[in-house]
Amino acid sequence: MTETTAIEEIPKEHRGLSFALDFGPLLIFFLVYKFGAPEGSPITAAIYGTIAFMVAIVIAMVVSKWKLGKISPMMWMSAILILGFGALTIYFNDPRFIQHKPTIIYAGFAIILFGGLLRGKAMLKSLLQAAFEGLTDEGWLKLSLNWAIFFAAMALLNELMVATLSFDWWLTLKVWGMPAISFLFAMANIPMLMKYGFSVEEKPRPDGQDAA
Repeated sequence: MTETTAIEEIPKEHRGLSFALDFGPLLIFFLVYKFGAPEGSPITAAIYGTIAFMVAIVIAMVVSKWKLGKISPMMWMSAILILGFGALTIYFNDPRFIQHKPTIIYAGFAIILFGGLLRGKAMLKSLLQAAFEGLTDEGWLKLSLNWAIFFAAMALLNELMVATLSFDWWLTLKVWGMPAISFLFAMANIPMLMKYGFSVEEKPRPDGQDAA
């Protein structure tokens, strides 16, 4: 799960495009920072990457509206933060602003999920019910709690990375490490979900219905 699709269900036929729209702007940021700016000037490289990041997220929003028919709330949230913190990064010539953007997103997810749990509600259920059909209410509560804790931990991890790593190392881990951690965590939840009614087996199609 990535930042903008972390708690949003995507139809199967659009998941590849959705992943590209989600991950693409960050990858462009990484590539421009690494290869598209003058050598020996990390701050200038970060500014170049930030500008590319801002342009890429706007393009991603346009393509999402065009191809998927909507711009998800998570993409809106990410875009607002990218454009806002990107502008601050350029104005103050300080890449640390863009580094704190993931912290705000992760913390926001954690607050939403913890807030729902305090009211006895699994906020994930309304967003992911189609993806985890058959999951019991207790399973939804456990899944929401697990992801709330995970997002809070990721927010703390990002701040620790910002405080202790160079921008180069932070960006490398942000692009390649954090998505991998999110994917592994999602997979680690599958055994728990199966105990509460979720099945990974595909349901048989009605008679006469061909595969898409």
